[in-house]
Amino acid sequence: MRLYSTNDSSNIVELKEAVLKSLASDKGLYMPLEMPKLPDHFLNNLAHFTFPEIAFQVSKHLFGTTLSNFDLWEICERAINFPAPVKHLEDKLSTLELFHGPSLAFKDFGARYMAQLMSYFTKDDDKQLTILVATSGDTGGAVAAGFYNTPGIEVIILYPSGRVSHLQEQQLTTLGGNIHACEVEGSFDDCQAMVKAAFIDQDLNKMYNLSSANSINIARLIPQSFYYFEAYKQLAHHDNVVFCVPSGNFGNLTAGLMAKKMGLPVQEFIAATNLNKVVPDYLSTGQYEPMQSVATISNAMDVGAPSNFVRLSKLFRGNLDEIRNNLKGYYFDDQQTRAEIKTLYDTYKYIADPHGAVGFLAAKAYLKTHVDSHVCVLETAHPSKFIDTVEAVLSNKVVIPERLASLQHKTKDAARIENTFSSFKNYLLER
Repeated sequence: MRLYSTNDSSNIVELKEAVLKSLASDKGLYMPLEMPKLPDHFLNNLAHFTFPEIAFQVSKHLFGTTLSNFDLWEICERAINFPAPVKHLEDKLSTLELFHGPSLAFKDFGARYMAQLMSYFTKDDDKQLTILVATSGDTGGAVAAGFYNTPGIEVIILYPSGRVSHLQEQQLTTLGGNIHACEVEGSFDDCQAMVKAAFIDQDLNKMYNLSSANSINIARLIPQSFYYFEAYKQLAHHDNVVFCVPSGNFGNLTAGLMAKKMGLPVQEFIAATNLNKVVPDYLSTGQYEPMQSVATISNAMDVGAPSNFVRLSKLFRGNLDEIRNNLKGYYFDDQQTRAEIKTLYDTYKYIADPHGAVGFLAAKAYLKTHVDSHVCVLETAHPSKFIDTVEAVLSNKVVIPERLASLQHKTKDAARIENTFSSFKNYLLER
């Protein structure tokens, strides 16, 4: 498999380099040079494939002969070992639950697959691989769980102080071992900028063998495409299937669009955001204007400069009309989000987290003008990860799964750093 940089289409590398380096030397993101069309006999018979088998088939057609079938199957079987069930709420509305993995968030799929792939590519290396990851909430927990005690790999997680929930923070800061956390006095965008700056810093690259587990790494996006096929398998009896994706850094939605490019017969996608509405504004005005991120109760979507917008654009060669034909955008504020959490519970007895609630708001807005569609909302995190918000709205207790509840009273261990790259660089050099 060969991939090109979004900053220079002639900058082409093999899969191993793209996965281990994450960011191209010209600061671009890697994209597949070719997006293969999956064979009809696979797409028409999804019901006959298990979830790991779907992951294997999609990976095989993307990777070609880069990995043996044996090694690739082992990666898929180890990584994709929990379900992604679709729950039907009514005839036109369903939800794809992506929180049944170890960290209770959709990013478990990408993190676990990436950990297996990186472990495969580094098994014969002498030098330790250091993963840098910025998180607005769920990425860090998923990466921490996915890479915990992986031989030859350490993880350093940057997160914005005061902008993640308590249980999210516990997932980042209590594992120990090869997982290290940095609490940054800034926003997610600041954390992401520090990670990107580290990759091009000569001093750090002399000391460290750096990679990333953010969605800037193509190894995060590829496995996120798998569950769109798995969901469509469960929705095959519906016509005009639309996926509604709560969106922040837009890796999840870009992965869905990649699935469509590979042949998944989805009608279109919905980008659902909070007040960090850069992409809905772009779809409305045709102008892409990054903004300073705004803090909301759907914190994992508090991204004002989404990295994956460039990938989204490249999928359609920057053609705004094509993008609009495949993607609709909606945004909502915290008051609307809280109201929707209550409405979903009152109507369906379904408890949604704030991100899922934003998705349901967008789905309902879309269905007002697309009455023949069936919208499947991606529920990206378990509501217990946002227990204070959800319980305050519903006046009900939310059950915390044991794998999360066990972290509540563990001791936090995080380095506090200022909102400057020099502060982060000094932390890395002095470790």
